[in-house]
Amino acid sequence: MPSEPIYMETVSAPTNIACVKYWGKASVEHNTPINSSVSVTLDQSDLRAVTTAAASKSFPTDRLWLNGTEEDGAATSKRFRACVDGVRRLATDRIDPDTGAVVVKAEDWTTMNVHVASYNTFPTAAGLASSAAGYAALVAALAKLFNARESYPGELTAIARQGSGSACRSLYGGFVAWRKGGAKEDWSDSIAEQVASETHWPEIRAIILVVSDAKKDTSSTAGMS
Repeated sequence: MPSEPIYMETVSAPTNIACVKYWGKASVEHNTPINSSVSVTLDQSDLRAVTTAAASKSFPTDRLWLNGTEEDGAATSKRFRACVDGVRRLATDRIDPDTGAVVVKAEDWTTMNVHVASYNTFPTAAGLASSAAGYAALVAALAKLFNARESYPGELTAIARQGSGSACRSLYGGFVAWRKGGAKEDWSDSIAEQVASETHWPEIRAIILVVSDAKKDTSSTAGMS
């Protein structure tokens, strides 16, 4: 009996540093902020998350590896599930770029589980926005894998911020605003959008000094709760 095919995509995503910060949650359930924020996206030459997402009917469950170590309980993690299920709802047919043939029908993605492997080129959970880069890369990789199509502009950023709030800003380069939203009951208007391109301020530089690469005692999520 032939084995089931495995479909795979790899992407990378940058970190971002807030110029106008937010601190505190308007909605813990939807992971939305009490105020809007603006950040600058850093160049990926030094700091980036690289993520591979694969899908297959042969995978018995969803799994996640971070920096070479499998994350226990990832399949049921609220943040991981929000990203995987959110992007999968936007899935369309996967098309072979050479022949134009449909390789996977949109409805067939629901019959597959995903395996995700991600690594950071910088210290993880040490205050350098690793979760922003990681969840942005996760959403971008899944979107490419599932050939996802947004139903409104910025929908993928709304999905990414359910994984990590500032991840929504890492889906764009340059200067990015995260609109706090709240006019819509489901907070779907809490999205990120680019406000200036990466060429807007070509002289700007970010100097990063890593005093410790140890994991933070208190995560940003816990600190804002």
